[in-house]
Amino acid sequence: MQMDEPLLPLIVSPNELNSVLGEKDVIVVDLNLPETYALGHVPGAISFSFAELLDPRPPAMGFIASENNLSKIFSEAGITPESHVVAYDSEGTGKACRFLWTLDVVGHKGMSLLNGGFPAWQKSELEVELAAQQVKSTKYEVKIGTKGIADKEYILSHLNDNSVVVIDCRSAAEYAGQDIRSARGGHIPGSINMDWLLTLDCSQGFIKKSDKDLNALFGNLGITRDKEVIVHCQTHHRSSHTYIILKHLGYEKVRGYDGSWSEWGNDMNLPIEI
Repeated sequence: MQMDEPLLPLIVSPNELNSVLGEKDVIVVDLNLPETYALGHVPGAISFSFAELLDPRPPAMGFIASENNLSKIFSEAGITPESHVVAYDSEGTGKACRFLWTLDVVGHKGMSLLNGGFPAWQKSELEVELAAQQVKSTKYEVKIGTKGIADKEYILSHLNDNSVVVIDCRSAAEYAGQDIRSARGGHIPGSINMDWLLTLDCSQGFIKKSDKDLNALFGNLGITRDKEVIVHCQTHHRSSHTYIILKHLGYEKVRGYDGSWSEWGNDMNLPIEI
């Protein structure tokens, strides 16, 4: 392995994760609620509060936390720039992906998603730990970069840019303005609807589909690798998963819109389509 290559790929199987448990720079992060974590977790995994990743500004609830807060919570989690962080949850991997998107936005290099989350770990009949993990704090000062993140002004300025595509990862009913979760229903003009669940083989739990099927899915929608892709949902929870999938497939120009529809749909100055 080259020195600049990550220890693990971006999406890992339970067995791949199991093979590196206990290695010095590997940190496993459990994004479940503390009471769920206490019922069992990947050996050595630390419990991490998902809410700490967010800076809710009602009605928009999904904004990224401040640099100071992120530096604090990542330091308290024992993360360093050299850490390879593997994240999971038990609720469809949205929380884990939002955690990894945040790491990506601050320029962290080593990260992985446990494919299928903790249910996949259990299904693989690997060891489960009950004891809480003690964490040794570090000092990790992070800066929110300009890559990987988009705000409403950025999207507004690129609405007529053919090199940029916006993927709306909400349900078809939300996209069509039938399921309304903000002051207004509908979608960002020109955006493409692709329900995030379409990337998953739900018959196997929350396991991603094969790369062949995923490439066909995005290709059929005209979402090619030469485009810059911006993903959003209601709070950039579901769309964080799509962000990780796109990065896994080799899309290099991907951004997450953390304001998402909870901001756009509530801002009467922004255009919508129904």
